[in-house]
Amino acid sequence: MHAVERWFAEGFERLHPRLRDLHRHGGELEGPVRIEYGRGLAGWLGRRIARRMGVPPGRDTAQLRVRIGSDANVLHWHRVFDDAFDMRSTFVPVGHWPDGHWLESTGRLRLALAVESADGGWRWRTRATWWRGLRVPLAVLPRVSAGKRIDPDEGYVFDVGVRLPGIGLLFAYSGRLLAPSATS
Repeated sequence: MHAVERWFAEGFERLHPRLRDLHRHGGELEGPVRIEYGRGLAGWLGRRIARRMGVPPGRDTAQLRVRIGSDANVLHWHRVFDDAFDMRSTFVPVGHWPDGHWLESTGRLRLALAVESADGGWRWRTRATWWRGLRVPLAVLPRVSAGKRIDPDEGYVFDVGVRLPGIGLLFAYSGRLLAPSATS
């Protein structure tokens, strides 16, 4: 049994069948994404953070390819924007749904992410953050909103938004992805 199915346990059946299949067997998705940045200081800060996350700088659209796979212990995500900007993450399950979380590691950043499941999809909710191994209080960090779901007509629909309290939107990207054979 793969990490996602094991972690969700009986809650796995609440996910859309195509989302379950993707996490059971892995796969690759691709498609255009829309990129937004805040204005002023928020936009400047957002561009710096986005660049470190592999989002192409100075663009309002990009092509995204995501490879998703897991084994019994780890979920792997490999995101590539425009065949040039790369971001890899590993997710290690802790506990079980609905009270457990995932530890996402991307470079020097590690996040503890809870999952809220609704309408066959899920949304991530940040519980804790570490930078270079040091715990960072959530109150001083940007708020990340991220989710995914399957739309029968439009494929894998996702959104990622990063906001800083008092400043607003730093950056966001979202899109609808399909398996490569479906995009040709």
